[in-house]
Amino acid sequence: MTGQSGRYPYFWPSLRMEHQIRQAIADSLLIRQQILDSEDWLTLIQQVAHVWVVAFKAGHRLWFCGNGGSAADAQHLAAELSGRYYLDREPLPAEALHVNTSYLTAVANDYHFDEVYARLLRGAAREGDVLVALSTSGHSPNILKALAEARRMKMITVGFSGQSGGKMGPLCDFLLRVPSSDTPRIQETHMLLGHILCEITEQRIFRPA
Repeated sequence: MTGQSGRYPYFWPSLRMEHQIRQAIADSLLIRQQILDSEDWLTLIQQVAHVWVVAFKAGHRLWFCGNGGSAADAQHLAAELSGRYYLDREPLPAEALHVNTSYLTAVANDYHFDEVYARLLRGAAREGDVLVALSTSGHSPNILKALAEARRMKMITVGFSGQSGGKMGPLCDFLLRVPSSDTPRIQETHMLLGHILCEITEQRIFRPA
């Protein structure tokens, strides 16, 4: 940790700011502790990791989607799999559905933004592939349409949401509902869960016990 720099005006710590920092960290830790203490959560994470491993071993692909910060998280997790996580190994076929901006803007303009993910799945995904959909609210229309399309195509659907799950529940084979309604804390936990899943997946495929 580094402290005060002579290049900047003197900073006087604020008790209000310190409380805000402590509260954000405490809230984030509480969510993680709830997950850590729950056997149901630990089982669910293992189940999803097993689905990812089986899909990859069978030659299937993982597709990720989200909006805003969740789109960034989706792209991040896809990159951990198609690039590398810990191991120097072969790439895994994982891709975020929003990375082609020409496609995204054309379909949003010519059809509707609600269609951007569902349409691409119809063109690129196959039965047995896995759709990983991230939405803190669980109500994003383009995410719900993508999940519905994936179910129609007999893909496996994995959802990351907040506490309520929104409308994602009936469309997901597996739903990781973070026990919070605070969007930043939900997104932070999505990344923790996603990183755990990437680590397990990589380990089980390339360095099985």
